[in-house]
Amino acid sequence: MRDVLLTHGYFLWDDEKERQIMKPYAPLGILYLSAYLKREGFDVEIFDTTFSSREALSARLAATPNGVLGVYTNLMTRANALWIAEEAHRFGWTVVFGGPESANYPDDYLDRGADVVVVGEGEATMAELLTVLRDRGMHRLHGVAGTVFRDEDGRIVHNESREKIADINTLPWPDREAIDTAAYVDVWREHHGMGSVNLITARGCPYKCNWCSHAVFGYSHRRRDPIDCVDEVQHIVETYKPEQVWYADDVFTISHKWLHEYHQEMQRRNMRIPFETISRADRMKSDDAVRELAELGCYRIWIGSESGSQRILDAMQRGVKVEEVQLATRLAKKYGIEVGMFLMWGYDGEEYSDIEATVEHVKEANPDIYFTTVAYPIKNTGFYEKVKPKLIFSSEWNSGSDRDHKIMGRHSRKYYSFADQWLFNSVDAKRLEATDPVAAAEKAAAAEAGRLGLLASADEVEV
Repeated sequence: MRDVLLTHGYFLWDDEKERQIMKPYAPLGILYLSAYLKREGFDVEIFDTTFSSREALSARLAATPNGVLGVYTNLMTRANALWIAEEAHRFGWTVVFGGPESANYPDDYLDRGADVVVVGEGEATMAELLTVLRDRGMHRLHGVAGTVFRDEDGRIVHNESREKIADINTLPWPDREAIDTAAYVDVWREHHGMGSVNLITARGCPYKCNWCSHAVFGYSHRRRDPIDCVDEVQHIVETYKPEQVWYADDVFTISHKWLHEYHQEMQRRNMRIPFETISRADRMKSDDAVRELAELGCYRIWIGSESGSQRILDAMQRGVKVEEVQLATRLAKKYGIEVGMFLMWGYDGEEYSDIEATVEHVKEANPDIYFTTVAYPIKNTGFYEKVKPKLIFSSEWNSGSDRDHKIMGRHSRKYYSFADQWLFNSVDAKRLEATDPVAAAEKAAAAEAGRLGLLASADEVEV
C-alpha cells in the first residue's frame, strides 16, 4: 500500500467559468510535496483531479481502502474537499488537509471530516506526520509541529507552528512526472495556441497588504538559486516543450539582483522563452529591471493596482503609490510588455471620489487588460478583522467560501456593476477618441449612464 495518496479537489469540468477560459495549471503544492516525500523514502501517489471526475476519484479510494489521503485546500475548493473527506471515510482512509483554506479554518475542517490539518509549509510536517500516524495513530499527534488534530478525548489540539524551510534550494523540483503534465500543455495549446507550464522561483511575500492571506508561507520571502531555476526551465522546455511558462511567484521582481543573475544565466545558455508573471509596481521602477524582463521573454506583466485612490491604497497597507503604478505601466509598454491590471471595488471606507479616482487612473494608465473584483474578506487577514463585526455569511459554510461573506452597510452588487460600466466605457471612450469619434461618443455616453446609475443606487446596501 502507498504511504500516502495526494489530491486537491479541483475538477475542471465542474467549473463553468474555467471551461470558458481554459487556462489550467498543475497543482504545484502537492507536486512539491510528492517530490519531497519520495526523496525521504515514502511511497507516494498523486490523483490529479483537474481533468478527472468524482467517480474516478471514488473508485481510486475504493481500490485500496484504509490509507492516508492528503488533500490540498484553497479558497475555491472547500465544498469539494469536504466531499472528498466524506467519500474517503467511506473506505476507511485517514484524511489530512493542508493548504491555505484549511489553515485558516482548522477547527471547522476537523468538525467536518478532517482527521488532521497541516498548517503552514507541508513538506517537513507531512514527513514527520506520516511516521507518527503509523506509529501512534491519529489521536496521539502531540508534538508534531504544524498540525491540528483531536486527541483521544475529542479535544482539538493545536501543536506549535513549524519553522519555515530556511533554504528552499534544498527542495527537489515539483514531481511533474507523477501527473499528466502534457495534458495541461495540450489544453493550453489547443485553446490558446501556446502550451504553458507553471513554476515558482521563490516562496512567500514579505508585503503586508491587509486583504491578502499569508496562511502557508507567512510573511517570509525565500528565493531559489537563479542557476537552479534556469536548470528547471531548461528541463521543462526539453521535456514538455511548452511555448511559454508562467512564473507563479507572488512578486517575481522583488530582487533586482536575483533578476539580473537569472537574466545573465539565461543569456549564457542562449535561452529565451515567453512568459507572464505578477509583480508590484514599486518593484518595476527600474528601467534596467523591466528591460531584462523583456529580454527574458516577458510578454505580459500583471500588476495589483487595486485602486486609483491613494487614500484607499494606504488603508489597504499596499505600500504602493498611484504614481508608481503609472510609471511601471509606462516602462512595461516602453519595452513591449503588455500590462494586466487587477482592481478592487468595495474596500472598507471607499467613497464615490475613490471610484472616480480609479476611473481616471485606469484611463491614464491604459493597461492592455484589466479586471475588477469586489473586495471580500479572507479569514485571518487585517481586512477580515476590520469588518468582522459587520460580516454575514450568505450561504452554508460547507458549500461556500470566503467570497460569500457579505458586509452590512456596504453598497449593493448593482452599485459595483455600475462602477464597472463607468470604468470600462470610460477607458474605451478614451482609446477610441483619435480613431473613431462616433464610437468614442457612444462609449462616453454609456460611461455617464454608469456613473449616474452608481449615484442613483448609492443608498442600496448589500445587507
